[in-house]
Amino acid sequence: MRETILLYNPISTSPGKQRLPMSLLSVAAMLGNDYDFILIDGNLTDNPAADIIRLVKENNVQLLGVSVMPGPQLREAVPVCEAIKTALPDITILWGGYFPSHHYELCLESGIIDYVIIGQGEIPFRQFVDAFYGDGDLEAVSSLAYLQDGELVLMPKAPVAPLNNLPSYPYDKIDIEPYIGSSYLGERVFSHHTSWGCPFACNFCAIVPLAKRRWSAESAERVNKTMRYLKEHHAIDGMEFHDMDFFVQEGRAVAIAETMRELNINWWALGRADTLMNYSEESFEILASSGLKMVFMGAEAGDDETLELMNKGGTSGIDKTLGIVERMRRHGIVPELSFVLGTPPDPVESIESSIRFIRKVKAINPATEIILYMYTPVANFESALMQEAIAQGFTFPETLQDWASDEWAEKALRRNPGTPWSQDPIRRKIRNFETVVNAFYPTVTDTRLQGAMRSLLKTVSGWRYQLEFYSAPYELKLLQRLVKYRRPETTGF
Repeated sequence: MRETILLYNPISTSPGKQRLPMSLLSVAAMLGNDYDFILIDGNLTDNPAADIIRLVKENNVQLLGVSVMPGPQLREAVPVCEAIKTALPDITILWGGYFPSHHYELCLESGIIDYVIIGQGEIPFRQFVDAFYGDGDLEAVSSLAYLQDGELVLMPKAPVAPLNNLPSYPYDKIDIEPYIGSSYLGERVFSHHTSWGCPFACNFCAIVPLAKRRWSAESAERVNKTMRYLKEHHAIDGMEFHDMDFFVQEGRAVAIAETMRELNINWWALGRADTLMNYSEESFEILASSGLKMVFMGAEAGDDETLELMNKGGTSGIDKTLGIVERMRRHGIVPELSFVLGTPPDPVESIESSIRFIRKVKAINPATEIILYMYTPVANFESALMQEAIAQGFTFPETLQDWASDEWAEKALRRNPGTPWSQDPIRRKIRNFETVVNAFYPTVTDTRLQGAMRSLLKTVSGWRYQLEFYSAPYELKLLQRLVKYRRPETTGF
């Protein structure tokens, strides 16, 4: 009889917007037919702790694997794992993912988590499972962290695994219907990861210390095989590619685009303005004709000085951002730009310059969607931004329970970071501008919003936008309650 492993995905979004838990499905694929697994998704159950405790007892489970991001996932994962450990003290709990990879010592000292896998987890996870059930040597498990007699033990990091060498997701072993939704892209929209890591080094990004500018991608042939499978078996007509940067290699992106066009699948992906501006016109025409509807890009700031501070200057300056929104306008692709506002040392000026720049962007391409975040320090301690934040009094929580608080969950979402330089009126200034710009330029991706309602929003907000008067937009907030429409700051693909 095969051993059964439970894999738990803590809640990450609001009901109906859940995405396939690809990190867990990727490690589950490593089990092959040697072990069984059961996936518990906090987005699909009201009481994951009770479900896990019941499944442990029913299946004689000894190992629970959890993938954890900061924010809502961490906020749920901590009390759930505490409840499980209290009810089942002999269960072994293994954490992986973004948060424990950065804060493994704090996780292990909590008394809740027994082991942590740091960084890319597929190969270390299989090594751990074989050692755990085979009475093997944990010192042979790469990228593993644990406490032994109260002392931290860190195993050497595993090299980044080429994704083509890893097994494909075991779609046949789970019910994927709850993860198929509808959106601007289509009636049956799904998600996929085609790469791991990122070759760039933006110093406000927590991926940088983990990936160290390494990038491993599935070949176009492998991605296309997956797309054909999903089209044939699940009638997918829309796809979200959640890679950190889908467009790193022009030839690969174009080859995938050609298959998406053949399969009649609309799609969305993340990229960089400088990378896409370097694509040939022929490649861009293929992307546009393939069903590429929207590209998420980090514009981040409205001036080159701040971009340099973020280590995102030079080839990715504001001129490239203006160039890509104009190019996408010509090709009918919607740019989705995120901005990180309120960066030290002068948070007020960073906000003002970004607002001025956003107005330039909207003048060039009114369809551009704008996502505004407040700067929140991440565990990239070598960065100039992080050092400036520390100098201004910023500190991380000291316990896992503090990290899981409502306050820190908000900070992780970059909506209310609570940093010394991001209090009202600075935060209110951002939200007021956001309210006005989203009313004056209602998103083109909301198919529910008809012409009359679009005109109403634009008319009511027009005087504010034209006069650059954003304070106290109470009438627009009331209108938002009456007119239900998608706003980029609250939802997304």
